[in-house]
Amino acid sequence: MTNKFPYFLVGTVLLMSCLNCSNDSADTTDDSETIDDSAVVNVDPSYFYTADGSVTITTVPCTLSDGTQTDCYQIVTSSLATDHEMGPWCPDNIADGEEAGGIWLEGGEVYDVDGAFVENLATFYDDTNWLMYDANGDIYVTDTEEDCENAANPNVGAEYENFCVECLPSYITDLSQTWVIPVRPVIQTSPTLFTTAGGGPPGAGNTAPSTRGVALNGIEFSAPAPVDNILGAYTLAPFDDAGGHINVHQGYHYHAATGFGTQIVQDDGHAALIGYALDGFGIYALEDANGDSPSDLDELRGHTDDTRGYHYHVDAAGNNNFINGLKGAYVN
Repeated sequence: MTNKFPYFLVGTVLLMSCLNCSNDSADTTDDSETIDDSAVVNVDPSYFYTADGSVTITTVPCTLSDGTQTDCYQIVTSSLATDHEMGPWCPDNIADGEEAGGIWLEGGEVYDVDGAFVENLATFYDDTNWLMYDANGDIYVTDTEEDCENAANPNVGAEYENFCVECLPSYITDLSQTWVIPVRPVIQTSPTLFTTAGGGPPGAGNTAPSTRGVALNGIEFSAPAPVDNILGAYTLAPFDDAGGHINVHQGYHYHAATGFGTQIVQDDGHAALIGYALDGFGIYALEDANGDSPSDLDELRGHTDDTRGYHYHVDAAGNNNFINGLKGAYVN
């Protein structure tokens, strides 16, 4: 099976000189790294892709999780990416090549969802119940909004077993998402750790967000996709090459960073800025201009430098993860 990574950059690239998952369970822990407040860098709203009006940003008063009253950026998005193509997700026939489908994340690897991948699901998962195509090799794909919604339900009915779930941008006609992040991050003594499980209800008393952050095109960096639930129903809900897919309640959202969308290229060769976490700290790509990954990340996947202050680097795309927690306070 062919891995599909890295990907080409699509969207606005700027030079820099000097962000249906319910709330997620969370915990806090002491972090051995002490970050001086002087190393905090404000969110820069000019980096967001707002040229076509799909993303709007205003400044609003807000109260953070630690009680801090401050100013925040309110980011409203149309719930669809407008700086790169979305899809495709499911191939139509087992003879189709990689251009006809998206990707799947498994065991730290990124796989093309081409016809051969679908044809060999029984072998891939060592389970003969996988048979997602008919005698002509045509793949069973959801083809209506109702089917998309029903097949994406955690309690999917048996009638949707062995379907490739494909929800289309045309189903999202009047849906917006609003993200609120502090203008200036407020460091916490004890950071908030996310669970690494996909989706699911919050534990008692937990208020930490499930969303990890927002991309510079306004699209959500989501919690890990609930892969076990998807596979347990013998369905496949592929991501497109940008690491995103759609549900009708959440719109388009990412589960992996694969190099698509608006990025702020750093003129010192550091990995590009791709979004902001919900605490206002920057989220950067995994690899720098030389293809190297940082080796000094803390448990949250963050570290500090003189130019960017404290910031995060995304996890490898195949890990169905972005960052592991929040160093700063966030809006409840």
